Amino acid sequence: MSATSHQQHRRRRTYALVATAAGLATAGALAAALPATASPAPSGKGGHGHGHTSRYQDVQLLSFNDLHGNLEPPAGSSGRVTELQADGTTKTIDAGGVEYLATHLRQAREGNAYSVTAAGGDMVGASPLISGLFHDEPTVEALNKLKLDVTSVGNHEFDEGSKELARLQNGGCHPTDGCYSDKKFKGADFPYLAANVLSEKSGKPILKPYWVWKKKDVKIGFIGVTLEGTPGVVSAEGVKGLKFKDEVETINKYAKELQRQGVKSIVALIHEGGFPASTSYNYDCDSGSAGSGVSGPIVDIAKNITPAVDALVTGHTHNAYACTIPDPSGKPRTVTSASSFGRLYTDTTLTYDRRTGDIARTSVKSANHVVTRDVAKAPDMTALISKWNTLAAPIGNRPIGYISADIVKDGTESPLGDLIADAQLAYGKELDPETDLALMNPGGIRAPLTYAAQGAEGDGVVTYAEGFTVQPFSNTVNLQDLTGAQLVQVLKEQVSGTNAASPKILQISAGLTYTLDLTKSGADRVVTDSIKLNGAPIDPAATYRVAMNNFLAGGGDGFTTLGQGTNPLVGTDDLTVLQKYLTANSTPTNPIAPPAADRITVVR
Repeated sequence: MSATSHQQHRRRRTYALVATAAGLATAGALAAALPATASPAPSGKGGHGHGHTSRYQDVQLLSFNDLHGNLEPPAGSSGRVTELQADGTTKTIDAGGVEYLATHLRQAREGNAYSVTAAGGDMVGASPLISGLFHDEPTVEALNKLKLDVTSVGNHEFDEGSKELARLQNGGCHPTDGCYSDKKFKGADFPYLAANVLSEKSGKPILKPYWVWKKKDVKIGFIGVTLEGTPGVVSAEGVKGLKFKDEVETINKYAKELQRQGVKSIVALIHEGGFPASTSYNYDCDSGSAGSGVSGPIVDIAKNITPAVDALVTGHTHNAYACTIPDPSGKPRTVTSASSFGRLYTDTTLTYDRRTGDIARTSVKSANHVVTRDVAKAPDMTALISKWNTLAAPIGNRPIGYISADIVKDGTESPLGDLIADAQLAYGKELDPETDLALMNPGGIRAPLTYAAQGAEGDGVVTYAEGFTVQPFSNTVNLQDLTGAQLVQVLKEQVSGTNAASPKILQISAGLTYTLDLTKSGADRVVTDSIKLNGAPIDPAATYRVAMNNFLAGGGDGFTTLGQGTNPLVGTDDLTVLQKYLTANSTPTNPIAPPAADRITVVR
């Protein structure tokens, strides 16, 4: 697997700098009137009212994205959303967990005879132990029970390569680990769509490019793509033999193909997203004007996708929005994203015109809804979680360390980022006493360490399962040599090149310090003269031994200079490294305190 970042900069396009704040955000609902001639059938009546078939039929589109195998309620801030109140204040709400998601989706479908459920990718990958330990078979089983109809692939669907993705689609036991029960894994009941992911050998999509949902005389086509930049955020092994094409060109191509087949209503499922202006999921991002409340890669994509596409379900950035962005003809078009980890779902109403076979775009309305935990748990999901937890318990419940308080992963520099970098530096010194520092990519840190017990282990106890949730990728911790000049260049690549619009700030080990001046632009935001190691300025001509995971060592996340290191040494996996550090440096009576996160001085 490869550790990825949540904010991507699209090649060949430039954007204004956006805040890389928490993945909880925004979005208003487009609520316009039905066409003057509309007479939608009563809900649940299948389009038949007053003894005849209505011209217009409301179709409910339920959607979510970036579940990442979070079957159980996510811990800490990963399991909360922010809600804007009428008086302008905000409050946080506990959210997520498939036992609750199932109940919310099933309740939402009640009375809607025409309902389809779609997802925007990253259903699996970077998953907690309950799913990741079993190569995400538990999540596919859960999605089948959720009655998911279709999803695009995301970058994390390629963490274990295209053959493993094909197994998740088609079923069969894992080629190495075999079957986990006496029943053969049957695979996904829903199609994964990968329109822009081509085999280098055949030049054709590795999975279906589109799928058509039909209900009586109503049909809607779905086209699924992942971000073109997937090779930059996934290990080279995961995308071996694959080509990733431009999202807009691909969607426009298959929209024409669907139209030739008589499918006029089209939804694009795009694993790429944007950054809303608010961290509140219910913020009205159309309050200024269409498209004014969201920035980032999805804006450019949305403005160039053919008007034949009626709505865009997006993801990847883990943000929440239900906005409109003008299409190439200047007309507003709904673009949605439901945060991540199953904390929200989007309910969109598409009004189908039986006369034209198309969606009446002026009547599309959409809003995000919280997956609250104040509803009854779905019994079938409880049973599924219990089954897999029983199998995982002997491994997952083992204590590996102790903490005195929550160690969070949020912020430009985070306490958990510092802890992981320190762990990798300590391990690096075991491999080679000359190791000088460690660098960790923020996208590889998937969850916080929480003080409150997640199960019966007791407060402050870090279990193997909790460690796995933080670092689920099985990356190796490697050593390589960089010159001082290269090290300075690496730090500047955090805020320049492909990372200029959406900085990826590496987490750094103790002893490395510098100033990040966000009032400047590009590479100048890293103040060269401020970069010091153990109080001494970096010597451009000197050689430094640096620890990092293999994803970074391969130049991932836009850090091309890291791919130029020399004298490599491959170590053990990163979770083992974190486990060793926690075990060696904490006891029940002397737990680890959260690091101060004071190594990077940020000027705003």
